[in-house]
Amino acid sequence: MRANLPKGVGGGAQNMQAMIRQAQKMQEDMAAKQEELDAREYEIKAGGGVVTVKINGKKEVLSIDIDPEVVDPDDVETLQDILVAGVNEAIKRVEDTNSKEMEKITGSMNMPGLF
Repeated sequence: MRANLPKGVGGGAQNMQAMIRQAQKMQEDMAAKQEELDAREYEIKAGGGVVTVKINGKKEVLSIDIDPEVVDPDDVETLQDILVAGVNEAIKRVEDTNSKEMEKITGSMNMPGLF
């Protein structure tokens, strides 16, 4: 006996294949986007522009430029604080950008570890 199911119910194999294809496409898109994001470079200024941190999308610091005027041997702590703030801001910028770009692909779907 065959059940009369409402339209859209049943056909599980076709629906499952379509979902798998969609998931694979999303995974490919995410991998391509991650590669693009890893290659990006960011430039962040800290301490009113006296320190410039360059970082890539892999969160690797590429360079730190320091305005010689801010280098005071009697006040090393201020320079250290500015450097820490600049590096932390650079990392945050990379993470925020990566998150926003991936969300464009996944929508608001949040499934850690799936992709």
